[in-house]
Order: sequence, then structure tokens, then C-alpha cells
Amino acid sequence: MKSKLHRVKITQAELNYVGSVTIDEDLMDAANLIENEKVQIVNNNNGERFETYVIKGERGSGTVCLNGAAARRAQVGDIVIIIAYGLMTPEEAKEHKPRLVFPDSNNHLVG
Repeated sequence: MKSKLHRVKITQAELNYVGSVTIDEDLMDAANLIENEKVQIVNNNNGERFETYVIKGERGSGTVCLNGAAARRAQVGDIVIIIAYGLMTPEEAKEHKPRLVFPDSNNHLVG
């Protein structure tokens, strides 16, 4: 695990879109997520697990919007975990410290 946004709330679901997850740029920065990076999303409400890629959302907005087919995997208000993984050597993995972000209930950074 490279980084994780733990327990963010889905704020929008847009079925008629090419695909991806739009994430508030503040959250992206905090979790070291890169635009177009592949992520796994785990839905705490219904158990769904799926993969998509990240696009930048408006900074400070708290936006976590599922786009395209991913919009069928969650409802607005569902709580999800967004996980990014990285490839590294065994030596790098032993030293790696994942970036873990625990936003508040409105998807804003705490402290």
C-alpha cells in the first residue's frame, strides 16, 4: 500500500461520464495521489471492491465523485476507502511508510 484515504464519503455519482473517481485536490495531495493513478475503492456500505483512476477535483470542496461505470458501485453518502498501491523492491518495501489520511465526516483534512 502506497497510500490510503480512509473512510471518505461519496458526494456524487455521475453515470454519464467516461470513468474515474474525482477527488478533492487537497485530499489527493495529503494522500500523495497522482492524477490518472490507478486506485482500488472499497465500499464499507455494500462490500463492493473495484478499481478506477483518479482525476483532480476542486481543491477544498470535499468532493469524492464516482464517474462512469463506477457510479453503479456506490450511492451518495456511502463510506469508502481509497487505496493506491506501489511497486518497489523488497528493500524499499521494508523502509516504506504509507501515507494514511483520515478526513473528517465532510471529507476535509483534520488539523
